[in-house]
Amino acid sequence: MPTRRERRVPRAERLPVDRAADDLDWHSLRLFLQLYRAGSFRACAASLEISVNSLRRRIEALEAALQLPLFIRTVDGIRPTTGGEHILAAAEAMEQAAFRVLRARGSVSNDIEGEVRIAVTEGLGTAWLTPRLVEFQNAFPNLRVALNCAMNSADVLRMEADIAVQLTRPDAADVKLVRLGYLHTMPFASRAYAGRNGLPTNVDELIKHRLILQIAEQTSQLSIFGDMLPRFPYPPTVPITTNTSSALALAIANGAGIGWLPTYVSSLQTGLLPVDCGLNFRFDVWLTYHPEVEVIPRVRQTINWIKSSFDAGLYPFFGETYIHPADLPTVDRHIPLSELYKGFVP
Repeated sequence: MPTRRERRVPRAERLPVDRAADDLDWHSLRLFLQLYRAGSFRACAASLEISVNSLRRRIEALEAALQLPLFIRTVDGIRPTTGGEHILAAAEAMEQAAFRVLRARGSVSNDIEGEVRIAVTEGLGTAWLTPRLVEFQNAFPNLRVALNCAMNSADVLRMEADIAVQLTRPDAADVKLVRLGYLHTMPFASRAYAGRNGLPTNVDELIKHRLILQIAEQTSQLSIFGDMLPRFPYPPTVPITTNTSSALALAIANGAGIGWLPTYVSSLQTGLLPVDCGLNFRFDVWLTYHPEVEVIPRVRQTINWIKSSFDAGLYPFFGETYIHPADLPTVDRHIPLSELYKGFVP
């Protein structure tokens, strides 16, 4: 029976009824896309924090609505059927259209309000941006900042974040890319560790020390350090590896061993000792975002704030040239990290 709204439309102009279209919804298609990208039901369910059975039921309901099998289940995960590949292309087009709607909505207002999502590496997010974020948010009290600190890169084209600050250069050609600066890293140790073991003065002496390494997507110190291993007669002792910068810094500060940290940690009054053994690394720091979000006032303002937070004129440790921590200025406008972690660090 036609609905009340349909009764107002001449019969010849009414659209044909498609029960499959009635049963479709964007949430189900997004699940379909997320499952395809995750590669398995288990991985997708874990990332979405839902049960595998719940995810299976949603996908089965979508397949029933479309009257089409979408995936072939294999021992290695899933792969789309021929029909699923056609649905995938259409769903991705819908996803991009939905993102354009959201970006268009955000560009309507000139007010600095609403939410901006920033994805940033864990170390830069916690130790560097967060203290400055408080001042920025105080200047724009109606602005909400969702700060996601993680070592995996965010896909700004799929709006996993509005803005990303990362150490790996994005491969996508359609993103806006700005080099914010450089992250210089070198080995550090605690005074307690130095008192017990001394400190190496060259690369070869590292073999006698305990090394703490960070193993993460954007800063795999194990693979970087691995290039040096052939010169050693035997592998160095690595008692602790971690995926987070905060755990790495706390392990070093508590005397577990020598580890690589950004040179700016000395400027944050951590009390850690730089180890001059000639094994320093440098990473590029990239700012990336979708070109269309720059017209949104709150995002544009946040981009400008992030750029200012990495200004090498104010913060020379982000410049291209390595500067020894002893020659760097102290950043004293915020709580020193030694105070923040009081009780965690001897």
